[in-house]
Amino acid sequence: MAKKGTLHGYARVSTGEQTLESQLRELRAAGCVTVAEERASGGDLSRPVLADLLDRLAAGDTLVVVRLDRLGRSLQHLLETITALQARGVHFRSLGDPVDTASPQGRFTLQILGAMAEFERALIRERTMSGLAAARAEGRIGGNPGLVSGDRTMLSRLRLARRDAFLERLNRSAGDWAPDVRRLRPDMPWQDVLAVVNSRLPDSRRWTLQRLMRAAKAFVTEGLLPEAVLERAAARRKDDRLPTLVAAMRAARPDVTLQEMCDMLEEMHVPTPRGRATWYPSSVKALLDRAERLGLTSQGTLATSLDGSDQGAIPSVAGR
Repeated sequence: MAKKGTLHGYARVSTGEQTLESQLRELRAAGCVTVAEERASGGDLSRPVLADLLDRLAAGDTLVVVRLDRLGRSLQHLLETITALQARGVHFRSLGDPVDTASPQGRFTLQILGAMAEFERALIRERTMSGLAAARAEGRIGGNPGLVSGDRTMLSRLRLARRDAFLERLNRSAGDWAPDVRRLRPDMPWQDVLAVVNSRLPDSRRWTLQRLMRAAKAFVTEGLLPEAVLERAAARRKDDRLPTLVAAMRAARPDVTLQEMCDMLEEMHVPTPRGRATWYPSSVKALLDRAERLGLTSQGTLATSLDGSDQGAIPSVAGR
């Protein structure tokens, strides 16, 4: 596996007749250590090469493309993908556009793109409302005749369209939750997996238990996650739950400090081993020590600093 802080390229063409050579040359010239190659149309929901690359990126890495349209199916999808990468500490750079999230200028350009996307959505909403108002004024009733009459073919098409739209939304957010589900299930109960997923997401992107389980089931159906993630979690001793949870949180954010873990546990309303609401670095440290004894962490001594500063960051936790 490439070390942290490396450049990883992504090249895509829409058809088999097109060639990737020009993109590969530019990405390698830019210093990309690896280049993922994919042949898929812009509207294709299934991009396994991209999904695998996004899963492998670590904090400090940079995803590089030749042009913005190589990554996103739409401006909205592009922004959602880049935002998900930023939440994980991964940078994004487009060689042919002034977008580099590691620089202030690039972030400013991204903000402008976000404003354009919001403006585009506002225009669509306004046109839709105007069209509906005009139809009502002319006495026309909205709706599809096929749906009103109960046409089975039309209903089937509607179900497929809704399913495709649902999968597209899941695809856009997969970087937020799919790697943790793949890594932690079925060893951990869903409630604890949810806590790990939400521990590094802003409030606006946090998941509910029902949504997370539904998303995982959909990905299993599509073959994007193994069926094992839906199996019933093995029973654990009650006093093993918290060490397992903090070890998973540490694995999700390798640079997290003890104090940051305290803040996340309090925000998730996880009680301490004594049933209290307030967490202290010493309590988290004790649980991480226990996690190490249980074999949930990597070899080596966990950090002893309890002040929650950057010097109190703890070594990596290995997946089970």
